[in-house]
Formats: sequence, C-alpha cells, structure tokens
Amino acid sequence: MGWRTREAYEDDERRGLAPWAACAALSAGRLVEEAPHAYRTSFQRDRDRIIHARAFRRLEFKTQVFVHLEKDHYRNRLTHTIEAAQVARTIARALRLNEDLAEAIVLAHDLGHTPFGHAGEAVLADLMENDGGFDHNRQSLRIVDLLEERYEEFSGLNLTAETREGILKHGCQWSHPVAIPTLSPQRTLEAQVADCADEIAYLHHDLDDGIRSGLLSIGMLEAQSLWKRAQKGRSAVNLESASSSIARTQAIAALLNTLNTDLIEETSRRLDADPPSSLSDLRSRKAPIVGFTTEVDLGKRELKSFLSQNFYHHPQVLRRTRKAERVVGDLFRTYRDDPMLMPEHVRSRFAREGQARAIADYIAGMTDRYAMDEHRKLLDPHAPP
Repeated sequence: MGWRTREAYEDDERRGLAPWAACAALSAGRLVEEAPHAYRTSFQRDRDRIIHARAFRRLEFKTQVFVHLEKDHYRNRLTHTIEAAQVARTIARALRLNEDLAEAIVLAHDLGHTPFGHAGEAVLADLMENDGGFDHNRQSLRIVDLLEERYEEFSGLNLTAETREGILKHGCQWSHPVAIPTLSPQRTLEAQVADCADEIAYLHHDLDDGIRSGLLSIGMLEAQSLWKRAQKGRSAVNLESASSSIARTQAIAALLNTLNTDLIEETSRRLDADPPSSLSDLRSRKAPIVGFTTEVDLGKRELKSFLSQNFYHHPQVLRRTRKAERVVGDLFRTYRDDPMLMPEHVRSRFAREGQARAIADYIAGMTDRYAMDEHRKLLDPHAPP
C-alpha cells in the first residue's frame, strides 16, 4: 500500500508515545459519534477542523497587543496562535506526548477572543455580569460546540473530548448548551503543555513587538533575572557588526529557548521521579506535572509583571485600549436598545440563547476592523448609511 492508514498512525502512537500520553485510538470520543477517517486520527481531524473554521480565519484581524491596522509586522491573534502551536509541538515531541492533540488545543484556545483582545473581553465580561458572564475560554468552547456551522449532522465542530477538555482550561462553572467533558483532578499533559506554550509564546513575541515599537528597550530588560539567565546561555552575536534587528531577534530567541528547555527538563524530571503507569494514573494526580523550575518560574512571573507595567499599561497602549473599550461597549448597548440593527440570524437565536448572550456571541465574533466599521456606521452621524 502506497499510503499510511489511520491504524498505522495509531500503532505508531502506541509504540512511540509515553505510557501516560493521550492516544487517539483511546479517545473518549465525540458528542456525536462519527465513523473513523481512513488516514487521519481523531486528533488530527480535530486540528484540521479548527484550521478550516471561520473563527480561526478571523484571528488574523484580531488584536494581540496592537490593533492590526497599526503596522504589518506586529503579532495578531492568528500569528500568536501559530507561534504557540509551534512551541507546543516542540515540547510535546520532546516529552513523547501526542503532538497532534497539543497542537489542536492551542489552535483552538483563542477562537473565542473578542475584537481588541483582552480589552474587549473585559468590557463584555462586565456587561454580561448578570447574564451568565463572559470569558474567552468559555467562548472558544461555545464556538467549537455550537456556533461554527459546517455540518448537517451536528452544531459546531464535534471535537473529541480531549481537545474540548484542553480548551476548558480552568474548568467550567457556567451553563453550556451541551455536555462538557468529564473533568478529572489532572488534565492530560498535552493540555498542560498547550497552556504553557501559550504563555511562552506571548512572553516571547510581546517582548519582540514591544521593543520593535520603541515602547520597550533591551536596556530596560537587563535587570530581569530570567533575561540575564537567557543571555548567558545564548550563542554569541557580535553586537558591533550585527544589525539591531538581528541583535534583538537573537536576544529574544534565547529567552524562548531558555523557557522551552527549562520546561522540558523540569517536567521530565518530575515524571522520572514518580512516573505514572498510564494516562488514567496520571489523571488521578493532584498537582500539575508540566511546569518550570522554581527559579525560572519566579523569573517568568517577574517578566510578566514587567510587561504589564511597562508595555500593556504604557500610555500609548492604554490610549488604544480605551478606544477599544468604547467601541465594544457602545456596540453592545446599541444592539440591546435596538436589536433590529443586527442581522436576522443573530435575532433568531434570542429565544434559544437569550438576547444578551446572542449579542455577546455576535460581538465576540467580530474582527477589529468589522467592529470599528460597525461602530462608525451606527454611531457616526457623518458616516454613510
């Protein structure tokens, strides 16, 4: 036979992955049972369904830190997701975990983000406080379980329980239209890797964008313990002859490598010290297993605090944040006051979902550009009808 079957991939997983890794052949399944694919495992199908989702394509025009219209080279939600997925695959491969599952979780983790990133999310969370709340992890699960429309047989993407569990992240204390995955004391290591990969990716690229923008400088980082540790271990770059772009890129790449290496080595040490006999055994453990050494974890927390103070709360970033908050808040209140301003497909969901939830779903699905255009069209008296 000239091509590899699904069974061959599943056999490779059984023989090549760690005993505690999640194997596609042993998945807890989907909400709606489907026949297996000829040459893709269940986790590979999850990954592909996420990539083909409309919500995934919209990530290209959603904010990471800078609104996408500002400059072409700043990260957006899509590039962040791709970078995080690459980190997750690297870590999962080194730990002999299921790369396909870790990648699928990361690719879906930000599908529920609003326009303008966390600024938009904070506004919707406040406006929805008395109507069930809003959280982008929750919204990501709503998208893959309900809002994507691609199949006649079911709503959403009908992903496996393992991918959906990874998207849940912090558990579920809110109502959901379908049954949530069974939550055990310990999530799969692939889900834990996905969480860490998300954090590693944004620390890396937010520093890069911050320095590229001129709001941060490498000199400001020299007091950070994690930054100093990373620079000690990196390959020498002749700063006299290297361009500023190369020097910046190599310095920040050293940070990425330090975080990845520490996470892999520390997680491996924990597993070697008390190896689970199976995935079921791992799920019964209380404390998370994937993690950094104490030294690097403290340095990482310091670096996150540095970014919060000097980048995310920089006056130039806050100015954009305040504008974003006004756009999202104005849209929500305008739609509540006059629902006829929204498309019929949104209004048709009022009876089933509730008016506030349907409006939140609609706004959360907007790109930055669409939200700004809609705000201008509805509230600017000089805008064309």
